[in-house]
Formats: sequence, C-alpha cells, structure tokens
Amino acid sequence: MSERLAAAVAATRHQKEWFAQTAARARDGEQIAIVNADVPHEILRALDIPYVVTQWWSSIIAAKQVGPAAMERVAARGLPDFSLQYDAMPLGEQDLPADLRPWGGLPAPAFAIAERSGDVTQKIFEQWGARPGTEAFLLSRTAADPVPSRWWELVPHEWETAFGTDRLDLLQAEIEELIGWLEERTGRRLDRERLAEILRLGNEHAEWNRRTRDLIAEARPTPVSVTDTMPAVMVPQWHRGTQWAVDAARSLHDEVAERIARRHAVCPTERRRLMWIGRGLWSDLAMYQRFQEEHGAVFVWSMYLAIAADGYRRYGEDPIRTLAARFVGITDQLYVPPWSSEWYLKEARSHDVDGVVHLVADDTPGGVFITEALEAAGIPVLEIRANNADARSTGAARIPERIDEFLRTRVPGRA
Repeated sequence: MSERLAAAVAATRHQKEWFAQTAARARDGEQIAIVNADVPHEILRALDIPYVVTQWWSSIIAAKQVGPAAMERVAARGLPDFSLQYDAMPLGEQDLPADLRPWGGLPAPAFAIAERSGDVTQKIFEQWGARPGTEAFLLSRTAADPVPSRWWELVPHEWETAFGTDRLDLLQAEIEELIGWLEERTGRRLDRERLAEILRLGNEHAEWNRRTRDLIAEARPTPVSVTDTMPAVMVPQWHRGTQWAVDAARSLHDEVAERIARRHAVCPTERRRLMWIGRGLWSDLAMYQRFQEEHGAVFVWSMYLAIAADGYRRYGEDPIRTLAARFVGITDQLYVPPWSSEWYLKEARSHDVDGVVHLVADDTPGGVFITEALEAAGIPVLEIRANNADARSTGAARIPERIDEFLRTRVPGRA
C-alpha cells in the first residue's frame, strides 16, 4: 500500500474541522446555505455566508455507509429513492436518527441554491424550499450552440467566444438577482472588490491544479493514487477563493513533484494505466486500488483534478460576468458532447491510458458519445450504469467483478 499524500490527510482534517465550526455557527443562529456544485459559490463567500455543497455532503454520507438509510428516508417522504441520489441523499440525511447522522448532521440551511441541470435537480431543491426555515433559489441551465473546438484553450480568456453572449447575459442577470435576493435576506451588501479578489485567488488555485495535472500526466510510473488526489483536490475546491485553498493546491503540487523526483510508484509493477470517468465511488474508495497487485492496473486519472485544471480559470474585468463565464458551461465541459467527448479523449491521450472505466449516472447526458469517441480512438471502455453515492446501486452493478473481467479480456498489459 502506497504512503498517503500529506495533502490529502491535511485536506480531510481541515474539512472536518471546518464543518464542525460551520455547524456550530448554524446552531447558534447564523444563516447557512446548501448548494449544488454548479452554482457561483463565490457570491456566498463574498457575502460571508457559509455553504455546504450537496455533492460533497453526499460523499460523506456515502463514506459513512449511511447512504441507503438516507435514501430510505427520502422514500418515506413519498419521493423516489432511485434517481439522482447524489443530490437527494442530503434531504434524507435530515430525517435520520441523531446517532446515524455523519459528524452530527447538517443543520437546517436558510438557503438552498441550485442550477436547474435537470427536472429532478429542480424538484429536489424545491423540496428543500418547502422545509421550514429554508428558501430555494434556482438558476437557469442553458445549452451550448455552437460548440467550439478545444474549449480548454478558449475558456480562460476567450470565454465570450466559447460560451456565447446570450448565455452569459442570462446567467449574469440571474447572478445579480441572486445577489439582491441574498442581500435582502441577510442585510449584507456585496463588496465587488472583495469578489474580484476571490476570483483572483480562484485563478491562482486553478493554475496550481493545472501544473499538478500536467506533472501526473507525464510521470511514469504513477506517483499518486486517485484515492488521495480526489480529496486533496476537491476539499480545496469547496474553499475556492481563499488563501487556504491556494496554499493547499500548491502543497499538493509540491508533494507530487517531490514524489516524481524520487520515482515513487503507487504500483511498482504498473502494467496497465486506467482512467475513471464519472463521479467518485465514495462508498468504496478502496476499490480503486484492488487491481494493482494482480493486474498491475493503476487508475491514473479522475475528473476531479482534470476539471480543476481546465474548467475553472477565468480572467476578466467585470467580476460578475467573469463569474458567469466560470459556471455557465461546467455541465457542458463534463457531460455534453462534443465538449465532453473531445476533452476526455485529450486527457486519455495525454495520460497514455490503456483502458477506461466509465461510470454513467442517470443525470449525466451524452455518456454514449463519450464512450464511442474513446473506443473509436482505440481505447477500450467499460461502461457501467450506477449511482456513485448509493451503495445499493453500485453493489447491484458488480463494479469490481466487471473491472476484473475487463482487465482480463480487453486491456492488454504492457511489458
């Protein structure tokens, strides 16, 4: 077993301490928010409103093995427990017995904010808005047309070209509406100079992630496990716009560089390099390391570091419009072809992968096109349909067994 990254350990410890402080503030009467990953968190940071990200909280619920119990509570409310569990699980957590709630449980939020990435997400956040003491705010989801090639080269500076004026106009107007909505309810006023500084720190953070991603792409053998890079990258993402997040990203980069310099190997017998497309399997992170000893198979890539490297850098004069540019195309970049399929193929080639495991959830459009693009380039793909946070779903999908068969039958080993 490879030694753990200090950056991953530090990030996990920081997040647990941060959550305890945030929960204490909420229980003392401070207003907090629950938000999905695709809304402009930077507005909340600039207004000093603590927020918890739905997907992160679901990952904690799943890791603590209470995901099925939380979904049973969702079903008990007369709601479906088989769709968008990654978004719905925190609703069920609210109704769990105190002794089952991770880290003492999420206090009732004052605000629930989401992007309408689908009908179900909207309905889930409407349920939050129906809870006593919680109000919901929903942002629009728009589609890309036309679609630019090699978006990752355009979006840092030429985002107006990449996304189109109409899309940016709409989201910019809705962000302004969100600001007014929050100001009215908190009695605070947005400091736009502070917001600009938050965006600057976010760009610095993303530049460190880009350097780290590039180091790992070029390294042979693989110096770090995705089980470490996932928390080391994603915890700072939820603190984007702070000096702590920048320092955490720099620490991760420096630790990866040091490992490469001494030729540290996650798997000294590395013979197969794998890419994991889709959300992290939070209820069973150990799964990613199960195939190293027998197959010499190492997961060298996950979307978390890669999208942190390519997806968030935005440079511009107007902080609100620049923030709109940061979020208007996040779903396109990850899931909507040809944005997504072109990017995943670029990443597969730069990381020199031998095979891809593609976890497709029920709310991720265009999965078949991603698989087809990789297969057409000669990269074998194992497509698995399951929800990453719901142990019932991943158990039924027999993920380890199918990966083992995939490695035996479709992914030839290197010398």
